Amino acid sequence: MTTDDVVKKSKGFWGEFREFITKGNVMDMAVGVIIGAAFKAIVDSLVNDILMPIIGIFIKTESLTSVVLHAGNANITIGNFIAAVINFLILALVLFIMVKVLNRMRETAEKMAHIEKEEKKEEPTPTREEVLLTEIRDLLKKQG
Repeated sequence: MTTDDVVKKSKGFWGEFREFITKGNVMDMAVGVIIGAAFKAIVDSLVNDILMPIIGIFIKTESLTSVVLHAGNANITIGNFIAAVINFLILALVLFIMVKVLNRMRETAEKMAHIEKEEKKEEPTPTREEVLLTEIRDLLKKQG
């Protein structure tokens, strides 16, 4: 049994849960999920309230979402499916752009850190022993 196992056992389920939920990564993820849900609502409104009616003008219907295929007693709401696909494509495009920008920022930061590291390369400060040995060497050179 490892030390981690003993600590986990002593904390109990709720102690472990409290530790998990208060970690920074979980809180960051929660904020991301909330912002993502809000952004999805904006994209849904863009697609359903603006794009679908505009497309509906061209196909001579109120909105593309109102397009329904009738197959016997079944109604296939193809317009809703197309709206969902458009939602997905918009969200995927925005996510792709965000990841691309973040990667570019990360690469730039790494390059800057590398440049700073190269600029800061100096000779290490000699230890006390090295200083004394250098002095002894210099004295011996003078003597003879």
